[in-house]
Amino acid sequence: MQHQETNYTRLFLAIFLAALVLITWQTKVEWPRRQALAKLSAQVTTKRHEEQVRHVDAVPVKETNDADENPDLTRDQRLAAVSRVKIATDDLAGSISLKGARFDNLVLSKYLTSLNAQSPGLTLLAPNGDAEGYFVQTGWVSGDNKTKVPDQHTLWTADKKQLTTTSPVTLMWKNDDNVTFELHVSLDENYMFTIDQKVLNNSGHEITVVPYAYINRTEDVNAVPVAGTPAKKPAGFLHEGPIGVMDNTLNEVNYKELKEKGNKTFDNTSGWFGITDKYWLTALIPSEPKQKVTLSYYAKSNRDRFQVDYLSEARAIASGATDSTNVRLFAGAKELHLLDYYTKGHDSAPPVPLFDRALDFGSFYFLAKPMCLVVNYLFHATGNFGVAILIFIIFVKALMFPLANKSFKSMAQMRKLQPEMVKIRERHVDDQIGLHKATRELYKREKVNPAAGCLPVLIQLVVFLALFRGLNVMIELRHAPFYGWLKDLSAPDPSNLFTGFGLIPWNNPSWLHLALLPMLYCLTMIIQTSLQPKPADPIQAKMMTWMPYMMLIFFDTMASGFVLYWTWSNVLSILQQRFITKRHNMTNIEPPLARELGL
Repeated sequence: MQHQETNYTRLFLAIFLAALVLITWQTKVEWPRRQALAKLSAQVTTKRHEEQVRHVDAVPVKETNDADENPDLTRDQRLAAVSRVKIATDDLAGSISLKGARFDNLVLSKYLTSLNAQSPGLTLLAPNGDAEGYFVQTGWVSGDNKTKVPDQHTLWTADKKQLTTTSPVTLMWKNDDNVTFELHVSLDENYMFTIDQKVLNNSGHEITVVPYAYINRTEDVNAVPVAGTPAKKPAGFLHEGPIGVMDNTLNEVNYKELKEKGNKTFDNTSGWFGITDKYWLTALIPSEPKQKVTLSYYAKSNRDRFQVDYLSEARAIASGATDSTNVRLFAGAKELHLLDYYTKGHDSAPPVPLFDRALDFGSFYFLAKPMCLVVNYLFHATGNFGVAILIFIIFVKALMFPLANKSFKSMAQMRKLQPEMVKIRERHVDDQIGLHKATRELYKREKVNPAAGCLPVLIQLVVFLALFRGLNVMIELRHAPFYGWLKDLSAPDPSNLFTGFGLIPWNNPSWLHLALLPMLYCLTMIIQTSLQPKPADPIQAKMMTWMPYMMLIFFDTMASGFVLYWTWSNVLSILQQRFITKRHNMTNIEPPLARELGL
């Protein structure tokens, strides 16, 4: 046995030295090189932007030198600097700027910035110049380089002062050549704007224009978000940034990739495209079948700018003729039932292909989406999202009981053979071939398949990972209370062992935190681990022993809804195993801990 331990010591030493060399190389050589390349790329991109000129195959929308971009102005001052059309619905508040006809002020009224019922709604769109500037604009490019078209400085007139779901607004501007441009804006009962772009040519000669629209955002993933705006911290494995479905293919490009690798262009494409956060989406849905779509990055005023824009095909308009096109703008919360509604289409609007993919279900889409629909139904039936999760997991466990039965039975058989396995290992300490041969003979004699429990466990794991992925993107989880101290299932458990769970008035460091719900999860995992057969490999056995405590630290910072989900799943698994153990009369091979706890 001493010889075996020495080998493990050398193995760990080799791994440690290799890791040390790798970390040193990455820190001292590779990371500085990547930083230098990123800086050079940013400089080249900025220079390319500065040299950009107006022409028919480029959207001239990066020229955002507005007077109201003064960094000394507050948000309210920027909003008050120009005339506006008010937006007022049950779910939305804000305004459209008549300077440039920009959608640059939009608040999601029913999604508050905090748990405080008096807190303001979440700000989605904000005017150019803000640290969190985020706006949308539609317009035309001159295709003949002669026709004067409206731009970001144009002052439009409006036929109404307020846009509602029942009262659309028409914006109008006429150039010196007697060409009239109109934007007819309407809004449904949710978050979908419809913008009809219309040109009336009374100039006396033919003109050529190219419709466009764009979304422009100031983004810094490392900055502390301004209160009331979407969080800029990347959501781990979830996609945040430019997104689109071009010709029925989902394309996702994160901010870092766009900044480091350069712009992406899609020619002659159809679909929808925009910018997504974990819970929020701003997307353009043009009606024309062919668009040139560009996802781009540029730096300006010491800030990173990201843009998604499209150009339609050029159109010639004869004198006395009228031309019109249409684009829809979705700006709101990614509520699954709404995304499905727009995906399928309805009487007043055609379907939006794969619009529900704006919710990042990842590779588990085929499982995650239907499970989320069921959870959402249970939520509306019970009125509590935490209860909906608990009930749904019971349903899933019941459906998967045959698989769990097979898996637990296999583990019980393996535990029964543990004494024989120990004897075999003792007889073949230095003979690995003899060890494997004796083990196979034991399995064959006892008619035990050690892999029999693997497939059921794998299938269950895929199901629960899909549900976990789905819950991660469901906006219903945001600010959803459970019971007791759990006021927000999308936030970590606020209780703390080091403050006596609120009894000790002590401002402890943020890293000194250990919450109650993760501790309960750790306990269930310890019990569940004890019910499984001990691995033959001593290193695997140690890892299995320490795993619950490692997961405790990991789960301490996770959303309490996810920790509740895993804890309840473990409890049901323990109860299942107890039932199966009694059912197959295997109580004589239960581990001591299970017997002591009455499991």
